[in-house]
Amino acid sequence: MPRLLQRYTLHGLMLLPLCVYLLVFTGLPLLSCVVVSFTDAASHAFPSWNNYLALVSLGQFSPALRNTLWLTSVGVSLEILCGLGVALILHHVVWGRAVVRTIVLTPLGVPTIVAGVMFTYLFGSTGYINAFLQRLGVIDIPLDWLGGDWHSLGVLLGAELWKVTPMVTLIMLAGLESIPASALEAAAVDGASGWRRFWYITLPLLRPSLTMAVILRAIDAFRIFELPLLLTGKSLPVLGTLAYSEYYEYDNPFTSAAAASLLLGMIALCLGGYLLVMARRQEGLS
Repeated sequence: MPRLLQRYTLHGLMLLPLCVYLLVFTGLPLLSCVVVSFTDAASHAFPSWNNYLALVSLGQFSPALRNTLWLTSVGVSLEILCGLGVALILHHVVWGRAVVRTIVLTPLGVPTIVAGVMFTYLFGSTGYINAFLQRLGVIDIPLDWLGGDWHSLGVLLGAELWKVTPMVTLIMLAGLESIPASALEAAAVDGASGWRRFWYITLPLLRPSLTMAVILRAIDAFRIFELPLLLTGKSLPVLGTLAYSEYYEYDNPFTSAAAASLLLGMIALCLGGYLLVMARRQEGLS
């Protein structure tokens, strides 16, 4: 034990500021939120499920939960597929590679609020999409793209896809660049087609990048907040905007903490299940 302490003292000291930062600015606030969520608003009794029962009884809870799960599942799936496809194209671009990559990755540097305003100009009642469709004679009156129905889900999904797919592309591109060319060349010499090389060599070697992309995007997709709040307001609630409304508009920090803690639990459950499935697959392959 003394040898281990002496050997890793420098490593521990270098990690200490990060650990303190995570404890003070992440760990303690999360713990406080969970504690408040189990504290009764009236009697301050602990533990209590009353805040979660009050949350479930809210009229906006069911649509908020459904919209969050739908946007997360469909959005992350499309982002992974689109990001992988774009990364494969960029990986084989020879002429003007730097320029093309810069153009494709540009949305990654656009702030979320700016992206929301852009899509408001596009899909608002007097936006460019309605004006274009009216000029073509497709519609007579402007469509309410942001009114809270399935149109709004599509707009939110498109905005999120445009904004964050470049990050997935960047992760996938880094994974593709790390794959040794000799493995693909050996498979080609053995007569493997392009699809077989992709399925049996490229995709398995991309598993670490895929796992990282899914984890990062799932965490971010579950806590989607700015785009729904800016584009649709209360007409299309998600758990993030529901917690915000309960705290700032209805002055109910207990129900807000319950919504935030529920969101935290959903993230932990989904990521834990995904990592467990990936670990079992890895054991099966080995």
